Amino acid sequence: MPVQQACAEPTALQPLPQVLRNYKPGTFDYVSTPPEGKKPTLKDWIQVFRASIPQFKLRASLDTTFSSEERQEKAESFAQHYEAILQQLEQHSGADIPGFGHVVPSCISLCTLREACLRQEGFEDVFRSVKAEENDKALALLPELLRELDSITDHSQRLETVLRGVFAGNIFDLGAASSADLFSANGAAFDSTRANLLARPWAVDDLDTILDIYKQKHYSKALLFVDNAGSDVILGMLPLARELLQRGTAVVLAANSQPSINDITADELQGVVQRAAPSDAILGRALNEQMLTVVPSGNDLPVIDLRKVSAEVISEGSDADLIVLEGMGRGIETNLHAQFTVDSLKLGMIKHQEVAQMLNGRLYDCVCKYTEGRPQN
Repeated sequence: MPVQQACAEPTALQPLPQVLRNYKPGTFDYVSTPPEGKKPTLKDWIQVFRASIPQFKLRASLDTTFSSEERQEKAESFAQHYEAILQQLEQHSGADIPGFGHVVPSCISLCTLREACLRQEGFEDVFRSVKAEENDKALALLPELLRELDSITDHSQRLETVLRGVFAGNIFDLGAASSADLFSANGAAFDSTRANLLARPWAVDDLDTILDIYKQKHYSKALLFVDNAGSDVILGMLPLARELLQRGTAVVLAANSQPSINDITADELQGVVQRAAPSDAILGRALNEQMLTVVPSGNDLPVIDLRKVSAEVISEGSDADLIVLEGMGRGIETNLHAQFTVDSLKLGMIKHQEVAQMLNGRLYDCVCKYTEGRPQN
């Protein structure tokens, strides 16, 4: 089976071999006090996570794992518990949180606490139904998108169109209050989002460099860490994987081992790829020839620390000479400044005003970052 079975047995997490010894996953320092009037403060960052509580509470209250009355009570308990933790950290950064110990506020720690509060109430995958719905919608749109891409004969133009699709798909993010509100109002409208991306230059804009590299360099294997279900992975990252496959690059798609927000899991992605492949000769052939594989990343958060990846990622991705980190969590709020022993791309859309401030960009701006690999020190 070319698509590896996800989450079969838990194994010890290990550092990705391409990670440099000075690697630090976090991009933004939540705790240090910025100059007056400059950049977000700790209270601003705490508010980002506080603003996410209503969406998580809503999804939890709809989780049919529990009876109607029970899930309402559990959803309220989750919201109160997480709010209490945020208040503690807002008042005392580096507080001792009962059940969690000493916590220094960061994107990773606040995501970890939120997931832990959900799981303490028995909620394992509160976005399950919306992920399935959006996967079905995006799969229906995929064949027409691939025909559009195949009609573009200029390789650079096609890659740019694919990358714009990655940004457009990444707006389906129910963990960010701004994009969750957009989704509630309009759904994940891929075509209109792609057509109306903010004008360049973007917050981080290495697109021209990437297009030049694409003409000059061939990668033997690409390791793609994907983000959300629906249009994000199906209309954004699958076409990027397909573009690489057409150039003879083997592709490993790494997705979460366990659910988090509306991020796709490896089990779910396995099903998506198997549904997409029969109607596309390129994806179908890549699966049959084992040029395209899906592995669980070992992760259960919307961000990622690449010092902690699964044995499957090590097995399939240790020889990758291109790493792609997609999404605001994996490619912007963590890993934006990370350098590896191989070339890397960080691709995503900014959906928090605080992140936009830090990058001197705009809300819904794009991050399109290329970093050349360098030898291990």
